[in-house]
Amino acid sequence: MTPAPGWYPDPHAPHLERWWDGTAWTEHRRTPAAPGGPVPPSPGGRTRVIALVTAAALLVAAIVTGVVLLGGDGDPEVRTGPTTAPSAHAPDGVGPPPSASPSETVSGPPADDPDIVEDQLNGITFPLLDGWVRPENVSQDDVVMTTSGTHDCPGEGSVCRHGLVISRTVTATEETSPELLAEEDVSDAAEDAFEEDALDRQPYGGIESHEVVKSGPVAVAGRAGYFVRWRVTTGEGPGGYVQSLVFPSTIGTGAPIVVRYVFETGDGAPPPADMDRITRGIRAVGDADSGGGVGNSVGPTP
Repeated sequence: MTPAPGWYPDPHAPHLERWWDGTAWTEHRRTPAAPGGPVPPSPGGRTRVIALVTAAALLVAAIVTGVVLLGGDGDPEVRTGPTTAPSAHAPDGVGPPPSASPSETVSGPPADDPDIVEDQLNGITFPLLDGWVRPENVSQDDVVMTTSGTHDCPGEGSVCRHGLVISRTVTATEETSPELLAEEDVSDAAEDAFEEDALDRQPYGGIESHEVVKSGPVAVAGRAGYFVRWRVTTGEGPGGYVQSLVFPSTIGTGAPIVVRYVFETGDGAPPPADMDRITRGIRAVGDADSGGGVGNSVGPTP
């Protein structure tokens, strides 16, 4: 059983609530309303006052927890699916009302720059290159951008995209070395992207082999990071590239950030150079001067 659509505590940011659409997490987040407090006004200026869900409703609500461990012991942990019942009735339509504050949405454009995608949870922004769009109808968690359009996967069922960029906070480990974390994460990134999907299908016929094509230190948003890039050969289709990029948080949380790049190869796929272009364009929120790129390095930062 799956829980009904609603607002649930965000597994990546317990101080926020996140919208569960009945199948997967969306990218809509909000600050929980105080008990008995008003809900932000809905479209058209009407003010809706929403009562707290009763204890009986909470008991009836289904509770599911999906936990995907990235790799072995000590690897980053990724949670999917709500772990508690919703705190309030859903607003009309899908996601938070348009009047929600910016802190309630993780991936969205800053008001004054349509060419930037902002990940407020991790305090960074990404450049939206030509051919890339903000995620729509993407069930995978923490995707900040995708290539436009979809196509039939070369293997079993489903639809595939030529490229994905995913931003996550590293949890469930005390390791802080960007180099060690990147080397651990890249194999999990490859399996998640090219081995099996959430329904145990093999959209690319599974992974047959891989090779490290690039790795090394990199400056990201003024922080010293590290990346590892693999070229993956698959049983079906032309295969692709995965890259794990790890660098210290820009907002002082202490937890490193891992950015995964998943690129197919072949017709319509983005060039691997887009990974470097996106990396160079990552900035700390509110700091247009922070930057870096492959081949650049900075000293350790607090």
